Amino acid sequence: MRINKYYLAAFTAFVIWGFFSLALKPIHNYPSLDILFYRVFLSVVLISAINLLLRKNVLLKDWNNFKKQSKSDKNKIIRVNIGGGLLLTANWFIFIFVMNHISVKAASFAYLVCPILTTVLAFFILKERLSKWQWVAVGISVSGCVLLSFNSFSDIFYSLIVALTYALYLVSQRKNTEVDKFVGLNIQILTAGLIILPFFPAFSGPVPTESLFYICLLFIVILFTIIPLFLNLYALKGVNSSTVGIMLYINPILNFLLAVFYYKEEVTEIQMISYSLILISIIVFNEKLIFNRKLKEHRVSE
Repeated sequence: MRINKYYLAAFTAFVIWGFFSLALKPIHNYPSLDILFYRVFLSVVLISAINLLLRKNVLLKDWNNFKKQSKSDKNKIIRVNIGGGLLLTANWFIFIFVMNHISVKAASFAYLVCPILTTVLAFFILKERLSKWQWVAVGISVSGCVLLSFNSFSDIFYSLIVALTYALYLVSQRKNTEVDKFVGLNIQILTAGLIILPFFPAFSGPVPTESLFYICLLFIVILFTIIPLFLNLYALKGVNSSTVGIMLYINPILNFLLAVFYYKEEVTEIQMISYSLILISIIVFNEKLIFNRKLKEHRVSE
């Protein structure tokens, strides 16, 4: 089925992001804001270089297509791409603020709330219809999140703000169809770079001199920024926003498994139950794809 490659793209993106901590942990002594600055600036350089040097034909094609559009369509293309960059910047900035000044739990909890918000926003804004089982899956995920939020209700407000920025990003990019996905990503990352550039002199620390920092940074930029963001945008070509949103849960589930089995962090029974519910919600939400495919394979084998 043609749609499978889009599911695979979304799945791969969130699996990659699930291992993000492996690149961040070795440089945890560096300020989070410094990592953000260098992450965005290097991403701008690499993506721009790839487009300018290796994808000139695609750039020219997109530019010629843009010039042919009506004024209203041009404004729509500009809004969805510049707006995407603004939302990404807001998400990264607020996430770091919450991480450093509120709590790590609030920052982490945001990515458990995000799939629910994405699904709800896609239903109301994009009019994406959900099946009965998909609404059941949303209910199951809400239950898991409520369990995890016990004793930390004061953090939920901040988690909602972080989650809302990325949910709006996903929903907005569903309509981004007139520009090549990698070119669109270039515009968005460039927008983010231009927004944070004025803050760099005042808020950045000393220039890192350790080679480990730059090795980890390369992994962060290429493997944990450019590739998954591109796959995310590509997936939205063939999969609705609510489906991509619910697959976001793959990320925190993998983070949770790494924390337990690799970093040997303590885990409570409530956490085990909550993450189990979230895993079940992913399976239920995608039951049509999973079980229909298994049924077809069984019929073929017969």
